[in-house]
Amino acid sequence: MAPAETPVRRVEIVLDIICAHSYIGYARFTEAARRFRADGGRLEVTFLPFQLDQDSTSEGEPLIPVLLRKFGPDALASTERVAKTAAADGLDLRFAEVVHTQTFDAHRQILHAARSGRAEEMTERLFRAYFTEGLNVADPDVLAGLGQEVGVDKPMADGEGTEETRTMLEQVHHRMRVRSIPQFLFDDGTVLSGAQPVSAFEAALRAAAPHVNAHD
Repeated sequence: MAPAETPVRRVEIVLDIICAHSYIGYARFTEAARRFRADGGRLEVTFLPFQLDQDSTSEGEPLIPVLLRKFGPDALASTERVAKTAAADGLDLRFAEVVHTQTFDAHRQILHAARSGRAEEMTERLFRAYFTEGLNVADPDVLAGLGQEVGVDKPMADGEGTEETRTMLEQVHHRMRVRSIPQFLFDDGTVLSGAQPVSAFEAALRAAAPHVNAHD
């Protein structure tokens, strides 16, 4: 008798591209996923959109003045702490160069990339474009170029995924009542919130897949 096929673990991730904690949490999850897959695990990741700032525009503006308006002078110290935390995970967060913008179209781009099996790569690339490279991730040309970089077959068409993205946002914000991100929803009911350690993500992935053992 042929051995049973390894079951697929499924994880839904709620995040926003302008959220530094989402970036850190996703980077740690990605490392856990890499280890899990290297040991024979099968994993399917789906992204659910969240908008931290629904009033932002596509034109974009420097992030630091936005943070100062919203949170006062303490915002600068906060960005320094977050950047230091991110650096320990190998992430380069350059808050002074960030272009703050709406993320609806970035979420559409992730959905579009998913059709080519590139959603995970697209999400990482968008985070890096926003936090490290100072790119406007609402600009259609920027999105098309980033899609090409990660191997998306063709550019996103005008209006593509608009209704689906709106429906998912409605689900996340109102029916699921998600109030903080990132959220990692595992298919066995486990929910991890925030930028958890790599070990926590790895343990959650392996919990319902005991046949996938970590190498010593």
